[in-house]
Amino acid sequence: MGSMSNVPAAPALPRRDQIRKEAARLFAARGFLGVGVDEIGKAVGISGPGLYRHFAGKDAMLADLLIGISERLLEEGRRRAGAATDDAGAAGARDTLDALIRGHVDFALDDRDLITLHDRELLHLKEEDRRRVRRLQRGYVELWVEVVRESFPPLAAPEEEPVARAAVHAVFGLLNSTPHSLGPNGAQGAPGAHGERTGLPRDAMAALLHGLALGAFAAAAAQATVRSGVA
Repeated sequence: MGSMSNVPAAPALPRRDQIRKEAARLFAARGFLGVGVDEIGKAVGISGPGLYRHFAGKDAMLADLLIGISERLLEEGRRRAGAATDDAGAAGARDTLDALIRGHVDFALDDRDLITLHDRELLHLKEEDRRRVRRLQRGYVELWVEVVRESFPPLAAPEEEPVARAAVHAVFGLLNSTPHSLGPNGAQGAPGAHGERTGLPRDAMAALLHGLALGAFAAAAAQATVRSGVA
C-alpha cells in the first residue's frame, strides 16, 4: 500500500470568493461587456441565476472586485507601514518603504487580472463606486509619498513634493505593468509560470521589480540633490 501524503488538501474557496476569482479572470480575458452572468456561473458550477444569491448582478461583481482591491491595498499598506519598524529617521522609513514595495510587488505578480480590470474597466463602474475607488487610491498614494519623502531626505523639501508624488506614480506604473510582461494568471502553479514571457521565475522577478522601484526613488532623490546645489 502506498504511503499517504501528510500535506492537508487546500481548503476550497467559499462560493463568493470563487465567483470573484472567475469573474476577474473572465473580465480580464474578454472584457466586462463580453462576459455574461451565465458564463461566470458555469465557471463556478452553478446556474447564472444562482449567482444572484451572492451578487446583485454583473455590475455589482465588478464594483466588488475594484473597490475590494483598492481597500485591500490601502489596508495592507497601512498595516505594513505600522509594522515595519519603530526606528525614526530615514533608516526606519526605508524599512517601511521596503515593506510597501514588497506588498505591492506581491499584488502585481499575484493579482494581474485585477490590474487589467482596473486599467480597462473602471469606466464601467457607477459614478459613486468610481469615486470611492479614486478616494481609496488617493489614500494609498499619500501613504507612499509620505514614506518616500522620509526615506530620501532630498525629497523632503517642500518644493520636491511634486517630484516625490510623480516618482510614486511612475513606480506604480512600473510595478503594474506586469500583466504585459507576464503570462495570464491562469498559468500560475506551473514551473516558472510567472515568467512565461520574461524567462524569470517569480522570486527573481520580484527581486528585480523591488530593485527597480528603489532605483527610481533613488534617481529622483539624486536629481533633487543636484537641484538643491548640495554636493
